[in-house]
Amino acid sequence: MAIFLYRLGRAAFRRRRLVVFVWLALLVAGVVGTVTLSSPSDGGFSIPGTESQRTGDLLNERFPKAKADSATARVVFEAPDGGKLSEPANRALLTDAVRRLSAAPQVGAVTDPFTARGISADGQIGYAQVAYEVAAKDVTPEARAAVKAAIEPARAAGLTVEYGGNAMDETEPQHLSEIIGVGVAAVVLLITFGSLVAAGMPLLSAIIGVGIGVTAISTASGFFDVASTTSVLAVMIGLAVSIDYALLIVSRYRQELSAGLEPEDAVGHAVGTAGSAVVFAGLTVVIALAGLAVVGIPFLTQMGLAAALTVLLAVAIALTFLPAMLGMVGSRIRGPRKTPVKPVGRRWVELVTRRPVAVLVAMVICLGAVAVPAFDLQLGLPNDSTAKPGSSQREAYELLSKGFGPGFNGPLLVVVDAAASADPKAAVASKAAAVRTLPHVAMVAPPTMNPAGNTALMTVIPTEGPSATETTDLVNAIRDLPRMGDGATVSVTGATAVNIDVSAKLGAALLPYLLLIVGLAFLLLMLVFRSVLIPLKATLGFLLTIAATFGALVAVFQWGWFAGLFGVEGQTGPILSMLPIFMIGVVFGLAMDYQVFLVTRMREAHVHGATPKGAVVEGFSQAARVVTAAAIIMIAVFSGFILSSDTMFRELGFGLAAAVAIDAFVVRMTLVPAAMALLGRHAWWLPGWLNRRLPDVDVEGETLQRGQV
Repeated sequence: MAIFLYRLGRAAFRRRRLVVFVWLALLVAGVVGTVTLSSPSDGGFSIPGTESQRTGDLLNERFPKAKADSATARVVFEAPDGGKLSEPANRALLTDAVRRLSAAPQVGAVTDPFTARGISADGQIGYAQVAYEVAAKDVTPEARAAVKAAIEPARAAGLTVEYGGNAMDETEPQHLSEIIGVGVAAVVLLITFGSLVAAGMPLLSAIIGVGIGVTAISTASGFFDVASTTSVLAVMIGLAVSIDYALLIVSRYRQELSAGLEPEDAVGHAVGTAGSAVVFAGLTVVIALAGLAVVGIPFLTQMGLAAALTVLLAVAIALTFLPAMLGMVGSRIRGPRKTPVKPVGRRWVELVTRRPVAVLVAMVICLGAVAVPAFDLQLGLPNDSTAKPGSSQREAYELLSKGFGPGFNGPLLVVVDAAASADPKAAVASKAAAVRTLPHVAMVAPPTMNPAGNTALMTVIPTEGPSATETTDLVNAIRDLPRMGDGATVSVTGATAVNIDVSAKLGAALLPYLLLIVGLAFLLLMLVFRSVLIPLKATLGFLLTIAATFGALVAVFQWGWFAGLFGVEGQTGPILSMLPIFMIGVVFGLAMDYQVFLVTRMREAHVHGATPKGAVVEGFSQAARVVTAAAIIMIAVFSGFILSSDTMFRELGFGLAAAVAIDAFVVRMTLVPAAMALLGRHAWWLPGWLNRRLPDVDVEGETLQRGQV
């Protein structure tokens, strides 16, 4: 491996203009593809094979005019000063708003609150249901603007008017998050390298790699349905790892220059040694992200594969584009000469290895304490209840809860398939009666039969909100209703049921996915380090990291601790259901990054003859500065997304920033050297029979040291 990468780095150095041209051409091709082929992204969540999805398909088939995937909006009205909406002036304003809404682009139908029983019992609050002819992703900005314009006269005349629903969801650009991350990264790189040119190398590599990845995803949206979150997640992961991988190689290149090598040889040695660590670190991230495909959840597969693509691009650019750019700057980014002052990293590792047992016990207790809130982890999907306080979506949600009860915001669409029944109407009536007797039911609307007369649709309003445990129990109870011998079956769909099914499927997939990625990564790390105990230690450290991270997530986003500090005051609720499984994949990959960066330098010192403890101290001292800078950059990139208005990006940004901070500074830079010092030479133990069968990948570059190039 080291020899191959050494030759690859030198080849890119010598043919630098061609290499740079090829990568820039790929970026231009991606931009052209984005401009000419990209399509709107999809913001919905669905899982083929779940009951809610099958019921939605049946609904589309039997009720063609009531497509389950069509966009909807709710416009909510409240009379001023405790008045009634039925008062002539208020009624005229509301009727005019309904007329204007009906004329808005892409709108198929609008219900009149007075004729569709859309007025609360006290007469103060009402709503108009807006059904669109297109899916939520296809609702145009002009159509949303028309809704806002339609309700303005009623607002101006004194009515409180708010709107919600998936048709009114607007994905805000995340450019501020990315700018913050890149800005902090630039400062950290400048401090680390002390040179504008050296600091610019990782940033340029990251921009090229992420640009190619995002434009490729955007181009693919012209041929496949792509989730709206896919590109943002690819940027988040790609930006962080791209800068880190380039940082590692540039740092090694400067060290080789300082050791007296010529630029071409220095590039070869940097790519052959640090590049080996990049390859295997990147592979662990790719395994973790691509492994999401085996879970069988389409939107999760998309996110994982898209992020894995940007990681692969980051590795490829670090091994080719970066050496080419280093060839253009030559020795102008030579590192500073060594000073007699003992580095902070060496002082820290000497302190840790002096009292390894005390350090291990203290850190495990601290991480265990942070992990305690994770036992109360509750999962769900976003809805208007967690929208930004003061937003129209949040106000509409609160008004509907006030006027009609909390369950009104989580209606269930119950479909009765009576095609096999001898008397469909009687079967539907019995099913409706059975549903009314169930706990947690506030109201059951009269069933509506389809034109063929063999299927009925009825709306069930729970007593509690869409994220409540009681609502989940109600969905399960409706699905468990006995057949009663009439040949009719009952199933449930709608946004609330879909969210329940998605959360259940994701929860069930968590353990198999964890076993898959841990198993594959264990084998990869055993191949890299030629040890059994080091991969085991790395995995146990990851479990500590992920437990503490989930604890921090629950404390902030579910319990509301420090909510004001992180800008989520008034927006607490269940943790997004896809977050744990996605975070396990990403955090495992990133954790193994730092494991590889640190321990390869320790193994390099060990292979070159250092004592077990000396190898830990020497390897840590060599890698600590780079790992610290890399971790700070990742934390900055991820923290920028906490400012997002999107719940998923906010929680994911916080979770990944917390995970990197915990894993890099507590687990990898504290627990790892302490554990390595305790294990001594046993850390590198590998059964003889396995040692003979494993190929030698030479990550530490021993063949380069022997001059076998």
